Amino acid sequence: MRRYLRIVVLCLACGFCSLLYAFSQLAVSLEEGAGGGGGKPQAKAASWLAGGGRGAARGAGNAGSTAHPGGADRYSLKIQPIESMHLAVVACGERLEETITMLKSAIIFSIKPLQFHIFAEDQLHDSFKGILDSWSFLQTFNYSLYPITFPSENAAEWKKLFKPCASQRLFLPLILKEVDSLLYVDTDILFLRPVDDIWSLLKKFNSTQIAAMAPEHEEPRIGWYNRFARHPYYGKTGINSGVMLMNMTRMRRKYFKNDMTTVRLQWGDILMPLLKKYKLNITWGDQDLLNIIFFHNPESLFVFPCQWNYRPDHCIYGSNCQEAEEEGIFILHGNRGVYHDDKQPAFRAIYEALRNVSIFLKKFLCGYT
Repeated sequence: MRRYLRIVVLCLACGFCSLLYAFSQLAVSLEEGAGGGGGKPQAKAASWLAGGGRGAARGAGNAGSTAHPGGADRYSLKIQPIESMHLAVVACGERLEETITMLKSAIIFSIKPLQFHIFAEDQLHDSFKGILDSWSFLQTFNYSLYPITFPSENAAEWKKLFKPCASQRLFLPLILKEVDSLLYVDTDILFLRPVDDIWSLLKKFNSTQIAAMAPEHEEPRIGWYNRFARHPYYGKTGINSGVMLMNMTRMRRKYFKNDMTTVRLQWGDILMPLLKKYKLNITWGDQDLLNIIFFHNPESLFVFPCQWNYRPDHCIYGSNCQEAEEEGIFILHGNRGVYHDDKQPAFRAIYEALRNVSIFLKKFLCGYT
């Protein structure tokens, strides 16, 4: 009986010591949170954190030590500002509906706040503003509208490259100088999971990588670049630039190897010489130029799987995106106009479902009042 009693007493003593340790650790964490020690310095707060502006953060407040009425200091947790994810898109012509549907899919599925950078022709600005302002009650995004702009000396040549305005994406690192990292997507993109997930791939970049894209094809037998390209291209089958994740700080700093000169050139200096050299040999415009750049600088590219840029090419000739088969499609890319014809009914059905769903779904899911 005494033996059992001793075991019980020992267990109680161990439990009591564990409880004391847990409370002591909690106290330390609270003091460190209040003092702000060890926290990562924050960049300038985005406008949605300023309070009162569109997209203001819900439930976030300033904390630290506050004066208690009795004269003692009362500690509260310090809430660090949440950094926005930056998403850019370029819209020209009849692309308003597609772009709005893409933005809606990003808002509905994402967790962290979003900062949209929308480059559009002037006649589309009022439409974008009217729709996005009507969504401002969500307080989960902010947006900026920009005109379509190219270097003045070659503006006409850049604008007509491939599709109208498509090459605008090449100049985003030079225009958005205050933005560190950015996700660019085409208008015909649909997010089927949070933007947060692809945004997290930035942390997987090694020290030399500046951008991430998916291969143009997984199956070389149906690849375009390896069969028809008349210029250098990345890897075995080239890359597709419809979904492009960028560390733009690194892009602006890097000096790129090239086949035009022995001198390495920065991003703003390499684009026009490339166009002049290859303009008679490229078919897909700015995407071809990106393939040429990363052919000469392969160490600078992070390649993510096809499920992050799933296109009709992955199923039109039989399924050839293994990652999508195993884990699902993360980002849908409806190129070839498949959202608007009957060639790929599954693509069209997903697009129409997201186009028609009310943005109030986000309000319902997140419990906004």
